[in-house]
Amino acid sequence: MLKIFAKSFLKLIGWQLEITLPEEKKFILIGAPHTSNWDFPLALLVFWTLDLKINWVAKAQMFRGPLHYLFTALGGIPVDRSKSHGFINQIAERFTNEKEMVLSIAPEGTRSKTQYWKSGFYHIAIAADVPICLGYIDYQHRKLGFAQLIYPSGDIEKDMLIIANFYKNIKGKRPQNQSDIKIKS
Repeated sequence: MLKIFAKSFLKLIGWQLEITLPEEKKFILIGAPHTSNWDFPLALLVFWTLDLKINWVAKAQMFRGPLHYLFTALGGIPVDRSKSHGFINQIAERFTNEKEMVLSIAPEGTRSKTQYWKSGFYHIAIAADVPICLGYIDYQHRKLGFAQLIYPSGDIEKDMLIIANFYKNIKGKRPQNQSDIKIKS
């Protein structure tokens, strides 16, 4: 029922889905660009159109009070961004213990413009030995999708060039807030 609602609602509000699901049962799903509060509800609608449980990470502050139960039930994993708690290894271990797992991450880490993407998605993919799927929300063309799959080579700079090339023509709701697609050296 949720699947039918999500597909119908997206169509009603003028969004087109372009989803090519990887055959792999475990992967990191990049969500980019992330420039608006509307990105999250649109992403949830996309997730609901699929026969696939998708986990996602967000700042721990979103998980306060009754929202903790709701967001956890929807696949959310809270992240305390103020401290380093071995998050990469914890998530990599989850991948090891699951038969199927998709983890969606917005590498910009915020809706505001930043100089760099956070590299955690890449390091999790390496540690868990899983590919990275490039997901997008393109407000200019009103398209939502999953596309290219990248198997991290270990050369983050080379792989980030491939990722940057993919996203170069995709526009967020607030393009002025889109971060440069590069990793801090």
